Amino acid sequence: MPQQMIWFFVSIAFSFIAWGIVTARYIWPELRLRSRVEALRPLLVLHSFRFIGLAVLVPGVVSPDLPPTFAHFVAYGDIIAAILALFSLLLLPSAPGVATAWIFNLWGAAELLNVFYQGNQSGLLAGQLGATFFLPTLIVPLLLITHGLGFRILLQHQPAPAMQESRHPAYRHSGFCL
Repeated sequence: MPQQMIWFFVSIAFSFIAWGIVTARYIWPELRLRSRVEALRPLLVLHSFRFIGLAVLVPGVVSPDLPPTFAHFVAYGDIIAAILALFSLLLLPSAPGVATAWIFNLWGAAELLNVFYQGNQSGLLAGQLGATFFLPTLIVPLLLITHGLGFRILLQHQPAPAMQESRHPAYRHSGFCL
């Protein structure tokens, strides 16, 4: 394995760790107390920025050696995810809005995992990503984590908040969590 790929995967691993801490410490404690619709909204807004995946189609931003099939998977998969996120926001809080949020979350998570698979299958080298190197090393881990939160929120019974506060106030503020 080329050394650039080792640093690439180390960067992705650190990003998952850092975003996992941010999510556990700051994001989930806020979202878990909201209704399903209100907890989904910030996640959908975040994913509406997935149009940024179109950057892999811009010559000069990525290496000319970037496999075109891989670039198309990234670009078109991300723009579809962004459209579904925006459509979900438009339709919420209605039942079709929740259904669209399910479709978005299923599509978006599968698309990100497929891009990792396609990159591996095409022999992608980290340097071929050029200026878009930050997408899989910084942004994609956050997007995958928030898809996990999206599934958790969508699976909750409503209209109660996504998760009630702990019945043990000492545990909530003990500083024990990350």
